[in-house]
Amino acid sequence: MATLSIGKTVLGEGIPKIIVPLMGNTTEQLINEVNEVKRLKPDIVEWRVDVYEHVDQIEAVQEMISILRKALTDELLLFTFRSHKEGGNKEVPVFYYVELVQAAIRTKKIDLVDVELFTGEKYVKELVETAEENGVYIIMSNHDFEKTPSKQEMVTRLCKMQELGAHIPKIAVMPNSVEDVIKLLEATNTMKTEYADRPIITISMGGTGLISRLAGECFGSSATFGTGNQVSAPGQIPVPELRRALGTLHKFR
Repeated sequence: MATLSIGKTVLGEGIPKIIVPLMGNTTEQLINEVNEVKRLKPDIVEWRVDVYEHVDQIEAVQEMISILRKALTDELLLFTFRSHKEGGNKEVPVFYYVELVQAAIRTKKIDLVDVELFTGEKYVKELVETAEENGVYIIMSNHDFEKTPSKQEMVTRLCKMQELGAHIPKIAVMPNSVEDVIKLLEATNTMKTEYADRPIITISMGGTGLISRLAGECFGSSATFGTGNQVSAPGQIPVPELRRALGTLHKFR
């Protein structure tokens, strides 16, 4: 599995990189939150724009991107609109999702953008093309908040993301048993050893899947999500505890 360098951050080697979401609803909340998150020194800050009260106003979103970019001088900025069907806060037509994501990319003030695999291949290809034209890296994602697909299905989805041009394929699934967590870890290792030619991110959510957030260096997941003010998915843990656990595991590797 190859590494990927974005600025000073190298994904795919060593301790998994820490991503912290911004979940503020208002501009004031986001400004306060980003300053608090900076003190945690994450590698990547994810703006979950689907939670933002002005998400339906593209100019307001672009202005907020500018504010966040000025605040985040050392951290990478990831722009994410999580669709309602994949656990997000707001339901919008697909044409607006594409328009919003393209507008964010074209600011050239974000480092990475989340593109959902199941948006539709036509739209995914459009977004990949726009990102490539503007020097923005793509985390292509799929989320299942109800179950864990088969190991083969998870590998197939990650491979499809790779085929469609994702710089970082990502899958997050909900375990209903310990066996589901093992499936996710096995899929991660298989992807790493047999198919991946770039970093990947895999997550088994909830308390049952917590080990997947900590053991990425062992199995092949290149980044993990920790909490700042609010969680963006079940099972995230505060950044200080996450960093200590990742460091301890790395020490004994």
